[in-house]
Amino acid sequence: MNLAELLYWLGVTVVVAPASMVVLLGGAALLDGKFSERTIGRIVQFCLVVGFISALLILALMLTNGERHVPVNLGNLVHLHGAEHSDPGYHFAIKFIFDRLSVPFALLSFLLCSVIGAFATRYMHRERGFNRFFTLLAIFVLGMIVTSLAGTIETLFVGWELVGLSSALLVAFFHERSSPVRNGLRVWVVYRISDAALLTASVVLHHLAGAGDFEKLMGIQSWPDQTNLGIDSHQALIVGSLLLLAAAGKSALVPFSGWLPRAMEGPTPSSAVFYGALSVHLGAFLLLRISPLLDSSALLSGMVVALGLLTAIFAAVAGRVQTDIKSALSFASLTQVGIITAEIGMGLRYIPLVHILGHACLRTLQFLRAPTILHDYRLMENALGERISARAASEALFSERLRIWCYRFAMERGYMDALLIKFFVTPFLGTLQICDRCERRWTDFLAGGQSRESENPEIRTSPVEELL
Repeated sequence: MNLAELLYWLGVTVVVAPASMVVLLGGAALLDGKFSERTIGRIVQFCLVVGFISALLILALMLTNGERHVPVNLGNLVHLHGAEHSDPGYHFAIKFIFDRLSVPFALLSFLLCSVIGAFATRYMHRERGFNRFFTLLAIFVLGMIVTSLAGTIETLFVGWELVGLSSALLVAFFHERSSPVRNGLRVWVVYRISDAALLTASVVLHHLAGAGDFEKLMGIQSWPDQTNLGIDSHQALIVGSLLLLAAAGKSALVPFSGWLPRAMEGPTPSSAVFYGALSVHLGAFLLLRISPLLDSSALLSGMVVALGLLTAIFAAVAGRVQTDIKSALSFASLTQVGIITAEIGMGLRYIPLVHILGHACLRTLQFLRAPTILHDYRLMENALGERISARAASEALFSERLRIWCYRFAMERGYMDALLIKFFVTPFLGTLQICDRCERRWTDFLAGGQSRESENPEIRTSPVEELL
């Protein structure tokens, strides 16, 4: 077996390992057969270790042999030929890329998810949703690996969707209470906006270039190097703006920052790996992957820098007034994500990548330690003999009226949730309710019966409306 074949099969193993975990755990749940907690823990750790070792071997072989770009093409899912000989048509390829961006991110995903898996087997012990938690964690890992290694924008979209689905379901994990379900729905709504932007960008790219391959489109031979873009600078601005919107929704950048603290309703292990380490950095990863688009448009780069700095400032202000440790950590994570985004917009590549890797590891540790942080503070206060207090520097710099306004602004989290509900959710939901009423009246007319709304007036209130 030569080097190319070895790299190919190792690349396939990296993707198959988390997919096998999804099949085993999800298949058992669908067939109403449950593994024991110990068996589930062993399946999760075995699949994650196999994937991690395979990715590590690929990295070692790439460094040893000087390889900087290893494509793994699994073939075309759809291939449509053009009407003319010069028209290349369209094709949707299942392709993965191992380079200096994807391999570190895949290794990070395997490593942190292995740590979370080992922690969660004890944290979720005897929890009724033990199997459901690990099934959703397996879907999340598969989505992260597919997104990290995606060589085409449609492959990236598949992983993007898997991450979003598992994230929203884990936020609503404790569905016996209404608050987690309500917050899970809010997360899902924002993710829908992000997914719609990414899907629109994918369609636009196919119309402009005939393919969604990152290699052909952006001239990427070895990240972050580039040759010539497959589209001009004006087209790059349009596509880049859509991808920036997708990244903003997934990474909770302004104005979508309100969903991040709400996501803390989920179990602590999922909060650690999703919104402290991996999922919250997916938007920055997407911007790194499309960095040639940013280099070709100064306006687009300026937009990225402005959005990143605005998010960092907002998160720093809002985080200072949070009353629970997980919300405070979520805004601390968002502050760093905003700085990372600004670094990417400034043209840096390796610095934001290293920033992501280090910040993800730190936040994972902090989130896992969150349940015991109050105990640690009590021990520190007992050792000091007094309470720990910090005098805010703003008391000396700003007037009392300004400080009160800033406090109210931070407590309301910039009024972003209210603005999104008023100008986006409410009109969109109202349109859907009108369509729903028209459909009900039409079906009742065809059935020759009385309208269900007249029989039961409460049916006019949608369950979605009640949750929002």
